[in-house]
Amino acid sequence: MGYQLGVDVGGTFTDVVLRAPHGEVSAVKCLSTPDDPLLGIMSGIAQALGDVTPSLITRVVHATTLATNAVLERTGARVAFVTTKGFRSLIPLGRYARVEEDRYDLRFTPPVPPVAAEDCFEVDERVGADGSVLVPLCPESVRRAGREIAARGITSAAVCLLHSYADPSHERQVADLLREFVPSVVISSEVWPELREYERATTTIMSGYVGPLMASYLTRFQDELRSFGITAPVHVMESGGGVMSAVQAARRAVATIESGPAAGVLAASLTGHPDVISFDMGGTTAKTCVIRNGRPEITHEFHVGGKGSFGGRRAGTGVPVKTPAIDLAEVGAGGGSIAWVDAAGALRVGPRSAGSSPGPACYGLGGSSPTVTDANLVLGYLSPRSFAAFSLSAELAEKAVDRVAGALGVAREAAAHAVHEIVGAAMGSAVHVVTVQRGIDPRGFVLVAFGGAGPMHAARVAGRFGIGTVVVPALCGVASAAGLLAGELSTERVLSALSAPDPGAVFAALEAAALADLGVAAGAAGLRVERSVDVRFRGQAHELTVPWGPSVDSAFFLKYHQVYGIAQEGEIEIVSYRLRLTIPAGRRTAGDPGTREGPTGRPPRSRLAYFAECGGYVDVPVLTRAAVGSLRGPAIIEDPESTIVVPPGWGAALSPDGSVTLTGEGGA
Repeated sequence: MGYQLGVDVGGTFTDVVLRAPHGEVSAVKCLSTPDDPLLGIMSGIAQALGDVTPSLITRVVHATTLATNAVLERTGARVAFVTTKGFRSLIPLGRYARVEEDRYDLRFTPPVPPVAAEDCFEVDERVGADGSVLVPLCPESVRRAGREIAARGITSAAVCLLHSYADPSHERQVADLLREFVPSVVISSEVWPELREYERATTTIMSGYVGPLMASYLTRFQDELRSFGITAPVHVMESGGGVMSAVQAARRAVATIESGPAAGVLAASLTGHPDVISFDMGGTTAKTCVIRNGRPEITHEFHVGGKGSFGGRRAGTGVPVKTPAIDLAEVGAGGGSIAWVDAAGALRVGPRSAGSSPGPACYGLGGSSPTVTDANLVLGYLSPRSFAAFSLSAELAEKAVDRVAGALGVAREAAAHAVHEIVGAAMGSAVHVVTVQRGIDPRGFVLVAFGGAGPMHAARVAGRFGIGTVVVPALCGVASAAGLLAGELSTERVLSALSAPDPGAVFAALEAAALADLGVAAGAAGLRVERSVDVRFRGQAHELTVPWGPSVDSAFFLKYHQVYGIAQEGEIEIVSYRLRLTIPAGRRTAGDPGTREGPTGRPPRSRLAYFAECGGYVDVPVLTRAAVGSLRGPAIIEDPESTIVVPPGWGAALSPDGSVTLTGEGGA
C-alpha cells in the first residue's frame, strides 16, 4: 500500500503519523499554528518523513477542526437563507433552551442566529408533505431574491424549501436561478433530505457557511503537498468515523464538524475489546464515547456549540446539525486548561485554554497562566524532558502554580494536586454523560485512554466509576492521527419518505447517489452496503434508527426498550431510509497499530512524584513502555508523546500488541 500519512490538527498540537508499507510507524507531535494550520502541518510532515521520498506517499488522511472552529468563532462565509413564502422567520426565531447559569439570568439574551433576519428571503412556492405541488414556483420571486442577495454582497446561499425531501424539483430550480446572482448555492435536498424543516435548514446553512472555507483550505493543503512532492489522494475524516475524498469534503463540509474526535474513537475501537469507553484528553478538550460490540454509538443529530450536556446533545442550545456523527461528550478540560480562582474564592479549571499560543507557562513561550500541564509538572507526573519538541520549564510552572496557591492560601503542591483533581472530576462528568446518564453501567467496560494528557488522568477517572481496567494503546499520544489510517472511504445517504410504496426503489436511488459520491461502480470488490431505517410508533414524534430487514418491528421494540427502559409494542411507521456505502481501506487488525521505530527502552530511572495516598511526594520508578513488563504503582511510564501515571493500588503490564494495561480494584 506504500507509505501513508495521518494528520490530525488539534487546538494545541498537530500530530502526524507515517506508516511504512510493512507497518513501521513514526510519529511527530508539534505545536499547532492557529493563524495558519498548514504551517504546523507541513512542519510535522517534514519531520515525520525524514529521509523518505515524498513521492512514495500513496495516501494522506486528514482530520481538521476547521469546520468546528468556523462555526464557533463565526468566521465562515456570510450566508443568505432562502425558503418558502411564509417561513422567512424560521431561522431568526430559532429555538433556545435556557440551561445551566442562563436559567437564572433575568437579562438573558438569546444567541445570535446563524443567519441575520435581513439575510432571509422568501420565494413563492409550496410543496405538500406527500410531494404534491400546492403552489407552483414563481421564477420571478427567485430572481428578485437573487438580485437582493447580490446587492448585499453575499456570495453563499442556503436553500431550504418546505417538504423538499418529498419533491426536490423546486429546490433545484431555485438553485439554478440563484446561481445567476450567487456563486455558491447549496440546497437541503442534496445536503440532507430529511423531514423537520428547522434542523434541515440549519444543516444546510452550516454547509453553506463552512463550505467555501473548507474548499479553499483543502485546495491550499493539496497545493502545499504537491509543492512538497506528495501527489497522493487526500481523504478527510468525517464525523461518523469514515473518510471522504477532499472533493466530497468540500461539497459536504458540514459532515466534517466532528472530524478530529471521530478519528480517536476509531483508534479506540481497534484495541480488541468489544465494550469500551473511549477517553481522549488533549491540550484543549477531553472527549468520551461508548463503544459496544466494537462499534461506536452514532447519532444523527448534534448541536454545535451547545450548552448543558458537554458539547452537543441538549436541544435548543447551539446550532442543530443533522448528519451522522460519533456520539461524543466533550468538556473543556485539557492539558492547557487554565486554573483560576473565582470571586467566591473557589478553584476552577477551564474551560478556557492556553492553547498552543502562548501555551502553558512551562512551555516558555510567553504564557503565564497556570494550567493543568503546569500542575502535572509540579506534581512530578511530567518531567522537563517529556516533550520531544521542546523542554518544559519547572521554574515557570512553579511560579504559575504559586499564584493559585497564594490565592487559596495553601502550599504549592496542594494547589497543584487540587488542579489535577478538579480537572479529573470534569472529565468524569463527560464519562457520566455517555454512561450513567443514559442508563449504562460503566463497570463492565474497559477505559481506553489516549491523547497527550489522557493516560496521566485515566486511572483516576476510571476509579470514579468502578472501572477496573484501563488500556493505553501504543501511539497513545497521537492515537487520533493513527486512527485516521484505519478509516474506510464511505458515504451515507438518507431520504425521508413516509409510507413509501416501494422501499427497494428508495434504497436503490440512495445507493446510486452513494456510488456517485465515491466514484465507484455497483458490485465493486469489497464494497459494503448497510441499510437502516428510522422507525417510530405511529402518533409519536421521534424515531430510532434500526437495521433494515424482515424483523424491523422487533428490532425497533428492542431498541426502544434499551433507550427508554419501557417494553412496548404497537403499530409502527418508517420515517426515513438510510444507506451507508463503504470501501475497505486495508484496515489493520484490532490491537495492531503498527511497530514504532526507535529504541526498545532504557534502564528505569526515578523521580519524586506527588501521591496523596502516600502522604505527598515519594520516589517512584520512571520507565519507558518497552521496559514495563509488569509492575505495581505508584510508577510513571513515559512515551515520546505521552505519559502514563500508575497510581497506588493499580498495576501495569505490557501487552504483546504494545499497549499498557492498568488494572486496579475499581475504586480510587
